[in-house]
Amino acid sequence: MYEKSKALFERAQKSIPGGVNSPVRAFKSVGGTPLFIQKAKGAYLYDADGNQYIDYIASWGPMILGHAYEPVIKAIQEKALLSTSYGAPTELEIEMAELIRSMAPNIDMVRMVSSGTEACMSALRLARGYTGKNKFIKFEGCYHGHADAFLVKAGSGMATFNIQTVPGVTGGVSNDTLTCAYNDLDAVERLVAENKNEIAAIIIEPVVGNMGCILPKAGFLEALRKICDRESIVFIFDEVMTGFRLAPGGAQERLSINADLVTFGKVIGGGMPVGAFGGKKEIMENIAPLGNVYQAGTLSGNPIAMIAGLTMLTELKSNPNIYAELEQKTIYLKEGLDKVLKASGTPYVINQLGSMISLHFSDHAVTDFDTAASANNDLFKKYFHAMLKRGIYLPPSAFESWFLNNALSYEDIDKTILATEESLKEIL
Repeated sequence: MYEKSKALFERAQKSIPGGVNSPVRAFKSVGGTPLFIQKAKGAYLYDADGNQYIDYIASWGPMILGHAYEPVIKAIQEKALLSTSYGAPTELEIEMAELIRSMAPNIDMVRMVSSGTEACMSALRLARGYTGKNKFIKFEGCYHGHADAFLVKAGSGMATFNIQTVPGVTGGVSNDTLTCAYNDLDAVERLVAENKNEIAAIIIEPVVGNMGCILPKAGFLEALRKICDRESIVFIFDEVMTGFRLAPGGAQERLSINADLVTFGKVIGGGMPVGAFGGKKEIMENIAPLGNVYQAGTLSGNPIAMIAGLTMLTELKSNPNIYAELEQKTIYLKEGLDKVLKASGTPYVINQLGSMISLHFSDHAVTDFDTAASANNDLFKKYFHAMLKRGIYLPPSAFESWFLNNALSYEDIDKTILATEESLKEIL
């Protein structure tokens, strides 16, 4: 069934560390051989062996309208004829910045970069330069990319490999990184008190996607906003996953919380390698060439990425009903899964907001990294493979959110619910 993927994986391991270019792809968390994808269209992935799968990853979020969305592909093709990179300014960059400003709240200025990691790294550097302070608070299990400062108690891929400390990350970097549990307001207050006037920023995934889908408790983000205002701390929303997915204005709009800086990832490039960070003018003006906080990149604002993102975001802005349609489909999936899981008798938790959802085989609420890690993740491994065998492609880790795309039909979702029912009978 997976013979070509197995052969490709064996071949890849001879020239690529671990055979993959991003660790979670290696299937270490769930076991088995990773699938090598040949193509995708709409709601479906096709592997090297020709197998078709209903996709619940959406390239880890950005394929909101489905794979190979025709207007985006056409726009890329036309722009590529003019060259793939200039290393010089283009009008497209202005149009993209203006579009982001028109959709996302509290963004006066935007700087384009090439990845979500770069966006978060640059936003933190900017917060430090703006405040003159070095320390920052992040939350255990939140993943903000692989920059050194963020690899202290990160989630997702690091949880998959049970990596607690990362060689190459210095003690000095770790000392400036203050961590506490997500949704633990008392712990934040203690860190702020213990490090008075030393904290430059609090960075957070407003809705977490890297320990499964984890929602903020009522009042948690609001309280963080007040702490930041009181202590002159820059409040950074990492919206690499939630940006333009939970609403046209992302988590800020959906949750009615204002951030000082916001980071975005591949969603603003229609899945192309791209990122951005933006926020209040008085902070953003500290970035070079206006200010002394240096950040640069030859491929920042790449024209192919800009036209792909501009085309997709314009569609989302002009048709906001897409968000209601996506949420209705996600709730339909949640209710269907809830029914079959309840009938199976196995303990479970489903977390969901908008088009983000995750399933945890747990007998307790999943509200932070520890509660996600203490779920029955061995059962999730069996579930993953049972679903894969039935043509359903889920994230290959219990520590990842599922992302729905609007190309999914209700027939696809019914097949997913039925596959879950069959899978549970097989593995329980």
